[in-house]
Amino acid sequence: MISEQELSRLKDIAKDVRINIIKMLTEAESGHPGGALSATDILTVLYFHKMKHNPKNPKWEDRDRFVLSKGHGVPAQYAVLAKCGYLPEEELMSLRKIDSRLQGHPDRMKLPGIEASTGSLGQGLSIAIGMAIAGKLDKKNYHVYCMIGDGESQAGQIWEAGMSGAKYKLDNLTAILDYNKIQLDDRVPVIMDIEPIKDKWLGFGWNVLEIDGHDIQQIIYALDEAEKAKEKPSIIIANTVKGKGVSFMEDDVAWHGKAPSAEQAEQAIKELENM
Repeated sequence: MISEQELSRLKDIAKDVRINIIKMLTEAESGHPGGALSATDILTVLYFHKMKHNPKNPKWEDRDRFVLSKGHGVPAQYAVLAKCGYLPEEELMSLRKIDSRLQGHPDRMKLPGIEASTGSLGQGLSIAIGMAIAGKLDKKNYHVYCMIGDGESQAGQIWEAGMSGAKYKLDNLTAILDYNKIQLDDRVPVIMDIEPIKDKWLGFGWNVLEIDGHDIQQIIYALDEAEKAKEKPSIIIANTVKGKGVSFMEDDVAWHGKAPSAEQAEQAIKELENM
């Protein structure tokens, strides 16, 4: 259990991150609010409670690594990185603009703190596995985290990576499924059902945990438990809500990839301020 003070701190950070996501997308007039908002609590816990990293030395060899395989959710990561000090907060308003370091999908060549260029769905877990194998070979003590989406879990490469992670006994790897159950065109079960998802990962030889992906204490507990697993990688199935925190976006397919208007943003920010 974490202290009430730490819980309150993390909740306040997540609230600020969500507000910045709305501001960024409104300024850009494009982007993906639903999956950024669903991932916010997990990213907040990773960067502000769990991971070893240093904004003043982004290439520190012993840092923990985070790969955002569902790259369209990157507004959440940008907002978290700004809060950590990797970039000025005012730069967030350059999202998706020409020559900006903050493109619509993460680009490791542009922004310190981004470990992998992602957005071609299905590839991020393979990249994370490569990092985890490198850590083993180099006898490094860092941990690799990778967030995948439920829509991208329909891609075969995710399952090829799953076999590899188990084969190489990568207990320095934790995948996190942002399971908001909505993708671009419809709900995940309508497009291609991925259930029974827990049984599938168990069958692939992974340590599996399932949580409420918006409960800070559950997120921390699961990350700690994943770190204890030996000779197998872990996956946290995080049940989340698309558009979490904004009433008219929550659990609505329409908000996968649509920016709010100025009026909608004003309402969203008011709601988030009162979370």
